[in-house]
Amino acid sequence: MTDVSQISEFGKILIFIITGIIMVCVIFFINRLLAPNNPNPEKLSSYECGEEPTGNAWLPFNPRFYVIALVFLLFDVEMVFIFPWATVFGSHEIAAQDARWGWLSLTEMFVFLGILILGLVYVWKKGDLDWIKPNPVLPQTDVIIPASLYEQLNQEQSTYTVKPFSIETAATVAATSSTATATAPAATATEPRKPMFKPAFKKPANE
Repeated sequence: MTDVSQISEFGKILIFIITGIIMVCVIFFINRLLAPNNPNPEKLSSYECGEEPTGNAWLPFNPRFYVIALVFLLFDVEMVFIFPWATVFGSHEIAAQDARWGWLSLTEMFVFLGILILGLVYVWKKGDLDWIKPNPVLPQTDVIIPASLYEQLNQEQSTYTVKPFSIETAATVAATSSTATATAPAATATEPRKPMFKPAFKKPANE
């Protein structure tokens, strides 16, 4: 007669969690006893991937930092799928059932790696892996508007002067706007409003 296990699967998970918590607390306690404690301003300063912590902590970072981090996470997460593939590919039981499974899994992995390599080449050629771009790319347009027109417009805008404020001018503008708002409802009231659409009703075919 076989022995029945007195601990269920949930009990094993609970024991595993409790053991993990106890081990973490023991490691922190031993670290507190043995590790030297010599704080200084340099150790207490913030650290962000080797950048000097200067100025306020709420300053925006270089956007290339986030681009490189996202590219790294993307390829790192995709490469994780190679480990379960290697486990299944090296299984002799599956290969013994049908030899074609090995060639199929090998072909699928070559296709998968080919897609990743193409993505890496695209990011590399685009220059997103360069932390400091030596040659800034200026936007180019194919419009037919000459550059002299833009320069003329900039000169006209640069010569704009703000008119001095005066009480008489403000009173005149206010009186003009109030007169326009007072006459607008009267003009709209006299004109009949046209319907937006004309409804059309179709009679049933059996009538």
